[in-house]
Amino acid sequence: MARYGMLINTKKCIGCYACRVACQRQNGLLPDENFIRFEEREEGTYPSVSVEHVPLQCMHCEDAPCAAVCPTGAAHIGADGIVAVDQGRCIGCLYCMAACPYQVRVRNSQTGAVDKCRFCVVSAHESGTKSCNCVDACLTGARIFGDLDDPDSEISQEIARTHAAPIAGDLTKSKIFYVR
Repeated sequence: MARYGMLINTKKCIGCYACRVACQRQNGLLPDENFIRFEEREEGTYPSVSVEHVPLQCMHCEDAPCAAVCPTGAAHIGADGIVAVDQGRCIGCLYCMAACPYQVRVRNSQTGAVDKCRFCVVSAHESGTKSCNCVDACLTGARIFGDLDDPDSEISQEIARTHAAPIAGDLTKSKIFYVR
């Protein structure tokens, strides 16, 4: 089975939010909910200042702290390695939100349940695309999705070529890699 991951190249990201809008539409999120959060980082001194747009989302950690603290097992790592939330089992205790070192979980204001990026698992299984809507929507090609264990995959080759790394080093065993 594939070990899915994503590469995000912040040098290509222009902060247009197309990925976030595509994700919101795919997952039927409320206007105030999003699985992709943006941080902006300014570098340099005037007049030579640049802005780096850093999209953050669930890192689908292999050692997911959110799953480790969930008292009901609603937050779990599936057989496909994707960190998921069983909405029917979530009691809204928010332990997973507190445990996530990336602060990328979202509480649904209507149901009280917690949710997060799903790597577009539903569309991938239904359509066989093996991609994510955020990747497809990216105007600049800043995102790549694929099998991290396949050395011939586009993502594996780009990680090797650009020396991409998890955003927080070895804080967790993240499956999202960044070019910065």
